[in-house]
Amino acid sequence: MRQWNQFLEPYKQAVDELKIKLKGIRSQYNLEDIHTPIEFVTGRVKPLASIYDKTLEKGIPFEPSAELAAELPDIAGLRMMCQFVDDIGTVVEILRQRKDLKVIEERDYISNKKPSGYRSYHVIIEYPVQTIDGEKTIFAEIQIRTLAMNFWASIEHTLNYKYEGEMPPAINHRLEKAAEAAFRLDEEMSLIRDEIQDAQQYFSAFKEYATRGYSQKKEKGGGSK
Repeated sequence: MRQWNQFLEPYKQAVDELKIKLKGIRSQYNLEDIHTPIEFVTGRVKPLASIYDKTLEKGIPFEPSAELAAELPDIAGLRMMCQFVDDIGTVVEILRQRKDLKVIEERDYISNKKPSGYRSYHVIIEYPVQTIDGEKTIFAEIQIRTLAMNFWASIEHTLNYKYEGEMPPAINHRLEKAAEAAFRLDEEMSLIRDEIQDAQQYFSAFKEYATRGYSQKKEKGGGSK
């Protein structure tokens, strides 16, 4: 087990660092008071059970190795959620321009959805991690999708786990229909994007004004007791 811990530690470090950096992009947009293409960011290191399943699928030994690292580029995985489909392209371009990571592969499952209905944009990156033994470059996968796409993918993943990858045809059919409904929702939201953003800015300004007014009232001793 110690060998696995040593093998996975750089991946854990990469996920922690990338989450901070990618969330920092959102903060910078907020400071400029402009629409941020990033709604939120999550990350994880693939569990050993999932790594084992992948080694069986690919026919490689289940052991820490350079071969395993090369064959499984998603041991370190992050997800970036966006409000609008158009935001995904913006996020991809931001990743391409960064100097602290290198995009080496892109998979567009939005324009080219999977047969199941799955939609997302996958980016494989090389990321250097600084360790006590020197720099170690690892692969990581970043999935970029809308909130609707993420909701569908989470449900599909849960059902796949329940049925061990062999879902009944009726459920598969309903999932495909649900995927199309989710994408139509994304398209409709894109059509009224300007109105949504105006409403969000108005709501944020109202909250800030209300909070400031309440604080000033308390300072004057006029708050409720």
